[in-house]
Amino acid sequence: MTEKERAIFQKALDTWGGDAQSLCLLEEMAELQDALCKHKRGRRTTADIAEEIADVGIMLDQMKLYFHIEEETQAQRARKTARVEERLKNWVKE
Repeated sequence: MTEKERAIFQKALDTWGGDAQSLCLLEEMAELQDALCKHKRGRRTTADIAEEIADVGIMLDQMKLYFHIEEETQAQRARKTARVEERLKNWVKE
């Protein structure tokens, strides 16, 4: 996240609190799930999905700040990305 985003997200945490923002994250994830399900039935667009992914991403960035886990999250992401890469190397399509 950029320094400007970090400042805005920290201000949101300072203003509304981490517990409230944690609940907002859950709401945003539910909205993303709803958009994905409805898209499969032709009732939502990819623009709707993009909007919900953006909302979830913003809330996830706030959680990284709230729990002070930016570096740990980055390390876990790198580890899990490498795991996906390894699985893809070994993938045999039937």
